Amino acid sequence: MREPRLSRRGLLAGGAATAVGALAACAPDQAVPPVAPQAAPASGGLEGSAGAATEPFDGVHQAGIATAPQTYGVFVGLDLRPEVDREALVRMMRLLTDDARRLTQGRPALADTEPELAVLPARLTVTFGFGPGFLTAAGLADRSPEAAAPLPAFAIDKLRKEWSGGDLLLQICADDALTLAHALRMIVKDARSFAKVRWTQRGFRRGAYTQPAGMTQRNVMGQLDGTVNPVPGTPEFERAVWVSDGPQWLRGGTTLVLRRIRAEMETWDAVDRIGKEFTVGRRLDNGAPLTGRDEHDDADFEKLNAIGFPVISEQAHIRRAHVTDPNLRIFRRVYNYDEGLTPEGHADSGLLFASYQADVSRQFLPIQRRLAEADLLNEWTTPIGSAVFAIPPGCSPGGWIGDSLLT
Repeated sequence: MREPRLSRRGLLAGGAATAVGALAACAPDQAVPPVAPQAAPASGGLEGSAGAATEPFDGVHQAGIATAPQTYGVFVGLDLRPEVDREALVRMMRLLTDDARRLTQGRPALADTEPELAVLPARLTVTFGFGPGFLTAAGLADRSPEAAAPLPAFAIDKLRKEWSGGDLLLQICADDALTLAHALRMIVKDARSFAKVRWTQRGFRRGAYTQPAGMTQRNVMGQLDGTVNPVPGTPEFERAVWVSDGPQWLRGGTTLVLRRIRAEMETWDAVDRIGKEFTVGRRLDNGAPLTGRDEHDDADFEKLNAIGFPVISEQAHIRRAHVTDPNLRIFRRVYNYDEGLTPEGHADSGLLFASYQADVSRQFLPIQRRLAEADLLNEWTTPIGSAVFAIPPGCSPGGWIGDSLLT
């Protein structure tokens, strides 16, 4: 009896069942009955894992703002194609909302060619923002709110076009990099008929479970970043972040100022610890103000040292950024970025400073003006990108993001 021959072509073409059958014929004394393939459970059997965790998509507010920050974030600015009008905006936002709603709940987008990559959402959120060009296309050129107006020029800025502006924002965040990459590709693929990518900015924070929940994150300069931040769920947060007046379509939404701030790490490294703490106004080890012991102690800006000078310098970062009225604070949801090394071995890194507030003019601009005027930290940081977006409210299960504006 002639033994059957196995070939690479046969294995690849016939699949596992053919291979098992052929092997059984080759060794009749050790025949193994073919095993019927079993479908994997929808969540890969990881129902209780962090990868299966979801954040709600539908609601009064868009997710990704009050949501506890995820490990990875990507901000994408898109420019609308010239032919896109109000009707096209409706089609686009219906489509992108459907993609986001599915993906954030662990379901593949329509026509998803890699649906297995969608089953572990890892707290995925997708947040949409509208820039000036979007509002013009929507027919609001003469009534465009200041919410999306570009910031005025500041002397410290060295803005680059490839990191600034944009008609439509996608903010996508997740605790898993593969989940994030898949969601980004699916949503941008469906946006191509309406818009082209202007810039992509990727950021990261401490990984999930690296440190206890609620602890303040450190940025690439080693500082605790976000100590004096409104706490989601509190009345202070509600007043400072969500829009309660102004255009009806924006109520329940917020505004986003995204600043790409390069950290001059080579010169920062040359500063001693005392100099760094004097610049910031806080201790580096635990984030306490120079006049206190613990991170969340109130800074005493009146306290003088032995020779009569303020303990916290007039130009220290925390003094220049200080806001006395809690309603006028901004909510910072900051990510680090790192683009690798220059040919000289210098770090190309910094912050994606995402600031959310109900009113850019009343809240963000006064702080930014004080910082631009006399912040010691300006010696080691350089804003190289800037964009402003109106973040519309969330939507009902049967609705879509922007329906309050476009209908």
